[in-house]
Amino acid sequence: MVAIIKTSASIYRIVNYNENKVKQGVAHCIAAINYPKEADELSISQKLNRLLNQAALNENVTRNSVHISLNFDPSEKLSGEQLQEIAQTYMDKIGFGNQPYLVYEHCDAAHPHIHIVSIKVRSDGSRIDMQNIGRNQSEKARKEIEKTFRLVQASGNKQKSENKTLPVNVQKVQYGKIETKKAISTVLDFVLNNYCIFC
Repeated sequence: MVAIIKTSASIYRIVNYNENKVKQGVAHCIAAINYPKEADELSISQKLNRLLNQAALNENVTRNSVHISLNFDPSEKLSGEQLQEIAQTYMDKIGFGNQPYLVYEHCDAAHPHIHIVSIKVRSDGSRIDMQNIGRNQSEKARKEIEKTFRLVQASGNKQKSENKTLPVNVQKVQYGKIETKKAISTVLDFVLNNYCIFC
C-alpha cells in the first residue's frame, strides 16, 4: 500500500474533484465517517457543508483540507467493506479518526485505490499538526495495515516491480486502461530499441 497525503486551501475543489469522478462513473463514495447520515443518503452540498462548517471554526488555518490517496497493488482485489475498514484504520492511526471524512473508491486506474477527503480543524476549533505526518504516523500506519490486512508490502516490493515491466502492446497509452508507468516504459523501450537514425 502506498499513501499520498496532500493539503489544500480549497475544500470545495477536493470534494468537487471526487464528485466529478462519481458523475463520470469512475468512482463512488463508499463512506461518510462522522457525518449524520450514510454516504448514499447525503447530497453533494451536505457532504461539502459538513467539512466547510467545521473548517470555519478556525479561520487561521488557511490550508485546511486534506486529500489522501491509498493505493494498492494491482493484484489485490479488495471489497468496498475492506476498503472502508482500511480507510478507518488508517485515519485512526494518523490522528484523524474523529474528523469528518469522505471515502471515495476510484476505478480510473489499473490499480485499486481510494481517496479520502477531510479537514485539519477539529470540532473544538484546534488545528491538527501535520508536520512530518507522512514520515511518522502515515508510514507506521501503512506498515501495520499491510500486516493486518495481508496486503502487498510497498517497501520490499517497489524495487522488484520497478525493474519488471510486463509486456504491453505498443499502442496509444490510455490512462486507466493499463498501468500507465509500465505502458509508457514499454513504448519507450520499443521505440529506443527499434529507432534507427540512418535507416
